Amino acid sequence: MRITQGAFSFLPDLTDDQIRKQVEYAISKGWAVSIEWTDDPHPRNTYWDMWGLPLFDCKDPAAVLFELNECRKLNPDGYIKLQAFDASRGVESCALAFIASRPATEPGFYISRTEGEGRFQKYSFASYAVAAKPAGTRY
Repeated sequence: MRITQGAFSFLPDLTDDQIRKQVEYAISKGWAVSIEWTDDPHPRNTYWDMWGLPLFDCKDPAAVLFELNECRKLNPDGYIKLQAFDASRGVESCALAFIASRPATEPGFYISRTEGEGRFQKYSFASYAVAAKPAGTRY
């Protein structure tokens, strides 16, 4: 199963050169770049852990790629997302977001069913990655 979130998610993984070109584009537009990571890419998990501070005044794509590679080293089994924020209208709105790195094998999700009164059934998605690590051991 392949997680599809953000731009380019239905394409093959971007190479570092392609990521650098996207970062160059974001910087040329004056957008602030940030790096986030998670081990739980559930579709409703929109708030991933931030890697360092957003790179607000960064004008060098090499600095962003350095931070991305540092995040990759410390989170080899996680998902890493690059985001670019446009503040030109007075608010920080996300103008670009894509998964820059993912684990070698993606564990995927399973459907959990809960039965209620009568014939009522409730379904929810849960991540195999989270189920494999008990509470308190993920970080």
